Amino acid sequence: MMPSGRQFLLLLAGCVVLGVGVSLLLLADLGSDGYSTLVNGISLRSGLSFAVVNLLVGAALVLLAAARGVRPGPGTVVQVVLVGITVSVCLDLLSTPDELALRALLLVAAFPVLAVGIAMYLGSHTGAGPAEGAALAWDPPVPFRWSYSAVQGGGAVIGWLLGATIGVGTLAVIFLLGPAVELVSRRLHLDVHQGGPAAPD
Repeated sequence: MMPSGRQFLLLLAGCVVLGVGVSLLLLADLGSDGYSTLVNGISLRSGLSFAVVNLLVGAALVLLAAARGVRPGPGTVVQVVLVGITVSVCLDLLSTPDELALRALLLVAAFPVLAVGIAMYLGSHTGAGPAEGAALAWDPPVPFRWSYSAVQGGGAVIGWLLGATIGVGTLAVIFLLGPAVELVSRRLHLDVHQGGPAAPD
């Protein structure tokens, strides 16, 4: 089904906000999310480009989610494309500060922005991106706040074992972002589920 106008606007706004949050995380330069760490580790070990590995890993997670009942939709594609464009624009306009205190502030600022962006785009019910879809595929029985932590944590560990680096930002994403998304989604009255067993009738 085609998304309604409200769903489409919520999807677009959420993806732009999410892209800004990802940009803040990258500009802080204190460790990326677990999914990106996984992609980077596979890229380093295989010799394939980050973009190619990102596509392959993303497709694998989307298929895993679909097998568990979380089917992809237009939002799955829009999320990948629009977040990527937003991040590219932000990184072209801004640069990582030299002062550690400013980088720490960017990291702190990234989390509410990331949480709002994820809650908004998932709340559009148009399909989940790879990492969020893989987490939602296990909710139930595992609540999203913890299944998302497991996906990010598993990606970080595998990526690190393959040669990628992790930092305090990586650990923050693993332990804090899932609960933050759940909190924001409740505050905004948005359901992040995508038509799987936990979605409302």
